[in-house]
Amino acid sequence: MDQALDIERCDLESRINNTTHHTDQNGLDRLIVRRGLPFTITLHLRSGSQFEAGVSTFRLIVEIGPLPKELSGTKSTFSLTDSALKTAWSVSTNSPPGNVVSLSVSSPPDVPIGLYSLTLDQGQKVKLGEFVLLFNPWCDKDAVYMEEERDRQEYVLSQAGLIYKGTTKRIKASPWTFGQFEPGMLDICLKLLDENPKYSSDADADCSGRRNPVYVTRVISAMINSNDDKGVLVGNWSGDYDDGVRPSHWTDSVAILHQWADNCCQRVRYGQCWVFAAVACTVSRALGIPCRVVTNFGSAHDTNSNLLIEFLYDEDGNDISDDSVWNFHVWVDNWMARPDLDAGYDGWQASDPTPQEKSEGVFCCGPVPLKAIKEGELNLKYDAPFVFAEVNADVVEYVKLTNGRMVKMGGSSIDVGHFISTKAVGSDERHDITHLYKHPEGSLQEREVFERAKHHHELQQKGEEPGLKVKIKVSLDMDIGADFDVFAVVTNNTEADKTCRVMFYARIVSYDGKPGANCGFIEDLTMEVPTGKEKRLPLRLEYVDYGDTITSDRLIQLVLIVIESSPREFHKAKRTIVLENPDIAIKLLGEPRVNQKVSAQISLQNPLPEPLQNCFFSVMGASLTDGKLLIQNVGTVGPKQEAKYTVEFTPTSTGSRTLTECSAVALSL
Repeated sequence: MDQALDIERCDLESRINNTTHHTDQNGLDRLIVRRGLPFTITLHLRSGSQFEAGVSTFRLIVEIGPLPKELSGTKSTFSLTDSALKTAWSVSTNSPPGNVVSLSVSSPPDVPIGLYSLTLDQGQKVKLGEFVLLFNPWCDKDAVYMEEERDRQEYVLSQAGLIYKGTTKRIKASPWTFGQFEPGMLDICLKLLDENPKYSSDADADCSGRRNPVYVTRVISAMINSNDDKGVLVGNWSGDYDDGVRPSHWTDSVAILHQWADNCCQRVRYGQCWVFAAVACTVSRALGIPCRVVTNFGSAHDTNSNLLIEFLYDEDGNDISDDSVWNFHVWVDNWMARPDLDAGYDGWQASDPTPQEKSEGVFCCGPVPLKAIKEGELNLKYDAPFVFAEVNADVVEYVKLTNGRMVKMGGSSIDVGHFISTKAVGSDERHDITHLYKHPEGSLQEREVFERAKHHHELQQKGEEPGLKVKIKVSLDMDIGADFDVFAVVTNNTEADKTCRVMFYARIVSYDGKPGANCGFIEDLTMEVPTGKEKRLPLRLEYVDYGDTITSDRLIQLVLIVIESSPREFHKAKRTIVLENPDIAIKLLGEPRVNQKVSAQISLQNPLPEPLQNCFFSVMGASLTDGKLLIQNVGTVGPKQEAKYTVEFTPTSTGSRTLTECSAVALSL
């Protein structure tokens, strides 16, 4: 008769296992492993109890979720075998007879991810402990497998990155701390999955669905925003953030996720697209799904799903339309296989957590294969038409006259989807991935894609054409606090002199295209433009006019409307400029060493002709500031004066680390 093993203790060998499974940055005090790769546990038996191969028998039980079931794959019971299995849970050992038993436990590469319990069953059950199982980009049988190690280092293990903002003329990189391995982050990301409405309605089905990165990505997309669930962030584009944090003030995901979890999942105020995307990237990487943050410049928001951005103006140039083109919009790409689709759609998938339109009744978007977007395959899951319009919609513009007649003023098929950008692998360079989302503008392939996607307009012919041409030119130095000129340029390429009515104005605008107050205006000026000539009209923008109303986006929209007197034709040019902020300087005061305090001096010169009130520096760095946001108030900074702050921190691990304060310095340890 078999004698049960008398277990004194179980060692989950988290130090060895976590290192082998690339989870050691989460810490070594508990077992965190990746699916599809064996891990080792050691049973220490009490004196008098002995394990003997072929004689000692037992079963292991792994369970996930509150109601685990064998049928749904949330529970598995398996006995000792001679070797590991690749398609099912298994346990094997090569231990000789004795009171120490080393077991090798193998998980399949397609089981649900999350928090598991591990139990040994010999007729009586003994709980051995708990472990977290994650997606495994290192396993070629896992749906998130990435072939190149440098890609896994960037898209799974890197805790810092860059997010691109601005305009096509001025692309600016902002540092962000993802911090997916900072203390508490993994538990918060698992909690986020448990707070989604699908878990509340059917916990076992939801846990079972977590085997699939497509399912998990859709849950993340829905839960990062709080529009219809207990999600993390509230979106706010109003400019009023008095009861929360201005979106531009966030520089890391750690503070946001901690605030959400520490306050009983109360939604965090406030976020805009780059904040939503950055937090989604943190959660994805924490769970093992490779992820990158992507910025699309000239990003269309198609409200009626016709793949057209229809702009309607009155005769005074006021925008009275519903559609919009954002100066930039930020989302994420996740890397995964798509067995739910035909072959050829594995790889990068676009997913957008910013709440814009509902998908299957929920504010989420994606994942949709980049290849489907590029080729105009709009019948593929999920939300392909919306993402396609973001990068490739046509723009049509109309003027509604006072008599009610609609006059077409212009249109373009090349205004949307430019400089689609993400951080390069292994460096801080900008990587342009526009070619992954669309064919080159004007190419035959692009035309075929438009036809496949049933676009309503042909590509505009490139190059100059006969007629009146209008454009806006700007100064080289457009710094916040300065006065500068912008120029309306009208060129007459016809054979006759032209008399034109010109309206040229500037107004504050937020990054999502929402207009604010006017800050410069030339109204109803008559201009004579001789044949073959060019006329320039300057518009002076002064800080006294824009300083009180400009937003933290530092964007000013310039609009030029030119109306020919005969024949009566409308011409329009629009350009958005971004004013430059002063650089924040970070200077190390000493040589950084692990577990030794080091200081850095942070300084900023006030560029404005007026004092800055209630100023503070905020500093964050993964493995540098103990997961905390360090804040130092500096009070009032006078005109043209310099503010300084010396911060002290202690690096806790080797490698390249980033200290973030709206600027960054890399520390090599």
